[in-house]
Amino acid sequence: MNFYFLTIFPEVINAYLEKGLIKKALDKGLIKAEVINIRDFAGNKHNRVDDYPFGGGPGMLMMPKPLADSIRSIPDWENKEIIYLTPTGKQFNQQEAKELNSINKDIIFICGNYEGIDQRIIDKFVTKQYCTGDYVLTGGELPALTVFDSVIRFIPEVLGNQESAESESFSDNLLEYPQYTRPRDFEGQLVPDVLISGHHQKIRDWQKEKSIEITQKNRPDLYEKFLKNQNK
Repeated sequence: MNFYFLTIFPEVINAYLEKGLIKKALDKGLIKAEVINIRDFAGNKHNRVDDYPFGGGPGMLMMPKPLADSIRSIPDWENKEIIYLTPTGKQFNQQEAKELNSINKDIIFICGNYEGIDQRIIDKFVTKQYCTGDYVLTGGELPALTVFDSVIRFIPEVLGNQESAESESFSDNLLEYPQYTRPRDFEGQLVPDVLISGHHQKIRDWQKEKSIEITQKNRPDLYEKFLKNQNK
């Protein structure tokens, strides 16, 4: 898959792409990523891409032309998924990440800043809008990277162990169970006996029990979904 980031802060995206599993995936050619500076399409002396919103209101808004030109600079952009990260978008979750991976289309991320982007860009170009949480950030770069990171975990060979992508939090609407490594005794805190018992079924039962317990405590909304699925 190919990923394109439209941003006024390319250094933020580039720094993330140069680390860990992401860099390995890029170096191996498992994915491709291109960072496009929206200011390169500003068309004015000061590379300005924002202006005051019609009708008044606080802050500035990203103008439509630089955004439109940056989108059209991408080959075959019409056949790509164009995602805008915004607090007014659909809640992004693990299932959405899995579906984005399964459609096997290149993805363009629009990273908004200031008070957002001109609505006409959304109406004309954007195919999906996502919100990564009930909070507001200073820009769309971090949410775009969040969606990107979540999606590529479903690409074979990126993790090296595809089972990991299917066995973590939010699988079956449950949060992940606690995990432990050596030493068995850390400052008087012991690893649960069941995990060193060698009894695989008992271990799986304990993991499931703990997942249910943690989900019920920390995410009652997910727990309700889990119960509904159990009763089907």
